[in-house]
Order: sequence, then structure tokens, then C-alpha cells
Amino acid sequence: MPKAIKTVGLFGKYGDDVAGDDIVALAKFLEKEKYSVVIEQSSAELLTESVAPTETIDEIGKHIDLAVVIGGDGTLLHVARKLVEHEVPLVGINLGRLGFLTDIPADHMVEDIRKILEGEFDTEERFMLSAEIMRGGKIHHTSCALNDVIIGKGELSRMIELEIFDDGEFVHSMRGDGIIVATPTGSTAYAMSAGGPILHPELAAITLVPICPHTLSNRPIVVGADSVIEIAIQGVNQQRTYATFDGQENYALEQQDRVYIRRAEKPVHLLHPSGRSYYGVLRAKLHWGGIY
Repeated sequence: MPKAIKTVGLFGKYGDDVAGDDIVALAKFLEKEKYSVVIEQSSAELLTESVAPTETIDEIGKHIDLAVVIGGDGTLLHVARKLVEHEVPLVGINLGRLGFLTDIPADHMVEDIRKILEGEFDTEERFMLSAEIMRGGKIHHTSCALNDVIIGKGELSRMIELEIFDDGEFVHSMRGDGIIVATPTGSTAYAMSAGGPILHPELAAITLVPICPHTLSNRPIVVGADSVIEIAIQGVNQQRTYATFDGQENYALEQQDRVYIRRAEKPVHLLHPSGRSYYGVLRAKLHWGGIY
């Protein structure tokens, strides 16, 4: 159960005028209901009128009790990565296409937010991944991801070479387009498209999904969430290789770099309308049992 909600932060999909209209409508509703409202600074640029004070995304997490994200799953991933240190619960209003995380339809926004503020919600924890890139025995970069950390090839259509370790034990070497290290949350994203399994969000597990491996017997592997995954970069003299975090941040890798991926210390807290069914979401979003 999150702490009492007094101040609500509003976040919109970058460059989406529809999100701006919804932010204005929601801000007016919340202020009418006697809640304090703060709007993330770049989201405020979408607004046609000033309805609440603004703060940068690096500062806003210190002052809000609830984050309402109006956009798609990509917007929520961005906000979640920025706010995880503050342990602010998130609610997603869906303006995107699929919306596995942003599960409130925009046309039900005010009604469902009212119910959540009245205590009618389910709370869910989703663990994140923490990644360190080691070069020459020193940490060169750190980042986090709610969906996945991807080690992939650059602009040339040439395979890259990787060695994979689990808790220091050698798993295998591979040649291909790369590998996806995904949480249960990310198992319905790129990992699913690459042939990986769908993991229930309550499962404490990480999936390793190869991307177009040269050896076709190289299959996805599921390991425990407390595993430390180590990926050693091989043979990139003529080919760029990148680490990508939730599809939103890239870091160029060099030969002999090692990427360490583990469960992050703090999870993301999601609030959903009461009665939400994860399998119902899968049926709706993936059209299971539909007639084509």
C-alpha cells in the first residue's frame, strides 16, 4: 500500500498534443478534488494553458506521491527509470498501441483515476535490471532497465561474437545479431518478438534470448532473478556493438568489454484498476482466441 496521496505528478508522451489536452483535463480534475499537482517540465511544453507548477524529471520525484503517465509503454518505461530511486508508484494512461503497462484507456481516465485515489486499486511490483559496463577492470557506465538490456550489433549487417556467463559459470559463446536480457515485464516486448517465452510478472526470473543466432540450436534460457549475467564482448574490431537499455539509451562497446547485469535493488511500483487480470491483458493485446 503506497503512502497517502497528496501530490500527483503528471507526465506526457513527448511531442503528443493529445497527451497535452489530457494533462490539462486531469490536472483540473485533480485540483478540483483538492490534490496538489506538479507537471513534468518537458510535458508542460505540450500544454495550451498553464494549469500547475512544473519541475524537471530529475527533481519531481522528490515531491510527488503518485506519478500518472499519459502516453504509451515507452513513456512509462522512461518515467519509471527516472523515478525508481524515489519509489513513487506509477499509473499509466494508454495513448499508445499495445499498452501492456499503460492499461487505463484514455476515455476512462478520470473515472479510473478517481477510483484509484479512493483506494480501489491493485498494487504490483516489477523488478528492474541494473547494468555495469566494465572496461580495463573499471566501471565505465551504469544504467537500469525495466524491460531489457540488449547487446546488439550496430549499423553493419555483420554478426557479433559474445560469451555468456551465469554467476561466473560459462554458459556458451554465440555469434549472431546479439542477445536480449529481459525481466518478466520485458518478456512481452522485444524478447517475445525474438522468440522468447512470456514470463508471468510475479515470477522471479530473467530470460536470455538470442537475436538471430548463427547456430539455430541456440535457444532462450530462463535463469533465476538473483543471477548475475556476464556478457563478454569478442571480435568487434570491424563491427560496432552497443548496449541498449529499454530501447532508450545506447552505449558503444569495445572488444573485451564485459557487461554485468543483475536485479536492481529497488523495484517499480505499479497501480492498476481493481480486478485487472494479467491473462486478460494478454488475451486482449495479443488477440488470443480472436477470429481473423
